Amino acid sequence: MKRPLSFLERTYNLVAEMKLGIPMSRALAILGVAVALASGSVASAVEIAGVKLDETARVGDQDLKLNGAGIRYKVIFKVYVAGLYLAERKTNLPDILALPGAKRVTLVMLRDVDSDSFGQAFMDGIRKNSEIAERAKLVSQMLTFGQMFASVPEIKKGDVLIVDWIPGAGTICQHNGKKISEFIPDVAFYNALLKIWLGRNPADNRLKTAMLGENS
Repeated sequence: MKRPLSFLERTYNLVAEMKLGIPMSRALAILGVAVALASGSVASAVEIAGVKLDETARVGDQDLKLNGAGIRYKVIFKVYVAGLYLAERKTNLPDILALPGAKRVTLVMLRDVDSDSFGQAFMDGIRKNSEIAERAKLVSQMLTFGQMFASVPEIKKGDVLIVDWIPGAGTICQHNGKKISEFIPDVAFYNALLKIWLGRNPADNRLKTAMLGENS
């Protein structure tokens, strides 16, 4: 049995019907639909290989948009989904490197990988896409980054690795929402990381195209 409405509740209903010209129950139904639609827009995501990536991300004090995303393949195996977040849509590496503000790369693992192999892949990617003179200036940063991977015994399927650039602070990494590195302040190091996926010898050419948004 429904509880009888109190005088105050009946009064609220009456006022609402007078203002809206429709029954209160109808007004609440309309409001519910509006809230559901709004919630859906806020939580909108792109799905790749069963992985959902949010279309927006908050990095530092800046809102970023998903520039592009795709799958990293090694031979025939799917290794991870990668997404690039920028303040503005860009389709080439020079423009991305020159773009001021925060940046983010999100990796979602599609298979288990030991951290040593994963860390080595990062170092190889930097070596293949940066000149010797550039790498010579990044030795200490690369050592710090290598130590970061040593703190994570294994990277498992479903794990999320986030690499952010925050102006005024530096490069910071998270593993499943937990910070696993200190800030590395040199922007040249973050640029070297971006080149792993977007440089002249990228980890995966199809992934590079996807992260640049050229297949969307």
